[in-house]
Amino acid sequence: MKASRLSLFSLLLVFMLVLSGCFSGQTDEPSSSPPKDDGEKTAEEGKEPEEAPAERKILYLNNNEEPGALHPGIAQGTHDSWILEHAFEGLTKKTPEGEIVDGMAETWDVSDDNLTWTFHLKDGILWSNGDPVTAEDFEYAWKYALNPDSASDYAYQLYYLEGAEEYNSSEEESKFEELEAKVGVKAVDEKTLEVKLAQPTPYFLDLTSFYTYYPVNKKVQEANPDWSHEASSYVSNGAFKLTEWNHKESMKLEKNENYYDKDKIKLDEVQFVIIDNEDTAWQMYQADELDLAYPLPQDVQGQLVDSGNPEFNNGPDFSVYYYNLNNNVKPFNNVKVRKALAMAIERNTITEHVAQGGQKPAFGIIPPGINDVSGDFQENSGDLFKEDVEEAKKLLAEGLAEEGMKKMPKFTILYNTSDGHKKIAEAVQEMWRKNLDFTVELENVEFQVKLDREKAGDYEISRAGWSGDYVDPMTFVDLWVTDGPFNDANWGNPEYDKQIEIAKTSTDQKVRMEAMHKAEQILMEGMPVVPIYFYTKPFMVKPHVKGIFTPINRYPQFIYADIEK
Repeated sequence: MKASRLSLFSLLLVFMLVLSGCFSGQTDEPSSSPPKDDGEKTAEEGKEPEEAPAERKILYLNNNEEPGALHPGIAQGTHDSWILEHAFEGLTKKTPEGEIVDGMAETWDVSDDNLTWTFHLKDGILWSNGDPVTAEDFEYAWKYALNPDSASDYAYQLYYLEGAEEYNSSEEESKFEELEAKVGVKAVDEKTLEVKLAQPTPYFLDLTSFYTYYPVNKKVQEANPDWSHEASSYVSNGAFKLTEWNHKESMKLEKNENYYDKDKIKLDEVQFVIIDNEDTAWQMYQADELDLAYPLPQDVQGQLVDSGNPEFNNGPDFSVYYYNLNNNVKPFNNVKVRKALAMAIERNTITEHVAQGGQKPAFGIIPPGINDVSGDFQENSGDLFKEDVEEAKKLLAEGLAEEGMKKMPKFTILYNTSDGHKKIAEAVQEMWRKNLDFTVELENVEFQVKLDREKAGDYEISRAGWSGDYVDPMTFVDLWVTDGPFNDANWGNPEYDKQIEIAKTSTDQKVRMEAMHKAEQILMEGMPVVPIYFYTKPFMVKPHVKGIFTPINRYPQFIYADIEK
């Protein structure tokens, strides 16, 4: 047991002993009767000593933001997904080795044309409240996310289904019911789910492990549309269940005894503290109040990267750190201005002296880790633009002149509260001051506030990051299609949209990859967003915690973790 927790436990134990004395009639005076010693054991004395209950295995960690939504159909960020990935399970799931295996589905069949998938659910799978998980729960959940009234930002991830985009993009409420019926997902019976795709999708099976594809208990949703807002009404089907949620303070997950694979789950509890300050989380880790700390302060990462500390873990992360430029706001509507801003940032300085986690400077938007037809997609792309201060000065002057401006107007970089994001913003602020001779303001807000303001277009430049939802370049390039739900830069290009459509509809991997390479080149020529670096995944975990694994596109996973002391 950890020292800080032991202190609290000791105080509680003393308090309980005092109460025990008060209510049992005990006093400090000696007993008036001598102890019984007649050679015979009393009934109590004759009992075998009871075995002490096993100490509960509890994992302590931090979530760096209050979840915005813990409903699979509404969630949109890593501050949501880390909880959802452990409280829910889709048709499939991923092993520590990254293999896609059976989850709620025991088996599945695929038609010869790769358009019809039939999933057969396991026997005896249950929700945390004891209800059976049915194929109808999957159909209901997917159609819920697609319903225009749900306002799901991630509904587009279901557009691979036949009729899904038409339903989700409809503005005629009178047609909703008719369009919903045409969506390519149907519960044939309680254990059989039939899915029809609009076109063959090479990564569809990977998508079925993503949280937008999780089921929702239809009975619970219809009885209480706000079931996901509080722990007391929360119902899920994964390895853990949400039992406490003190908003903006802490959350507790407990082992779900109704989970079909519960014998493989070793943890009894997972306790999250919600902290948006990396330094505070690091201090708690050092004081043994956290078992796992992620993310880490940037200066700490710099000290640990080559330290050989066995508690330090680092590896690739399928993510890119970038800045949105609001193309609807002058002068960011001008491509020359956008390119100037990108070319005047010194990325090696940021990765080596600010971020300090072994990150790789980004001169494109798609990170390493995706197979191309041959080799790695990012390596084959190479650098799609360059840093050049003199060229940046020239482009900025030309772009401002085209917008009728003599100098850069006042504007602000918006970032979510984090010392790391602040330091990067300050570095960029100084680089633009030094290299382009203008000053930018900085503004920090809570993560969910930042997301909401980006969606509303209420910003000029904003810090952003994207982690791939599945391992294919499409999870990045489809972000910036015209009017896409995550196209917060408000940019559009017909040729870009065309290449994305080719990549989505072709069954030829060579054609798909070539189209996505072209799309990335078009994106960087238009520069609606400014790539900064490709993430790594540095975190600390205590030696007594075993079984943590890190899929390339997800936070550290603790589903099979164990506490060994």
